[in-house]
Amino acid sequence: MKQEEIVQFSMEDLKDKIYEMEEKFTKLKLSHQVSTLENPIQLRGMRRDIARLKTELTKRENSAK
Repeated sequence: MKQEEIVQFSMEDLKDKIYEMEEKFTKLKLSHQVSTLENPIQLRGMRRDIARLKTELTKRENSAK
């Protein structure tokens, strides 16, 4: 997910997307512990996408004050 896409989300969309991606990440991490993933690098990408979403959310919350 690119920053240009993230900027277009509304606040509610950001929160929903963060929740959804954190859920997916947890499931993916658990399945990786049970048996290795075909592409374990996708964990890193997903973790970074979640960080980008959280950063944008924090930026918007701070600018709203």
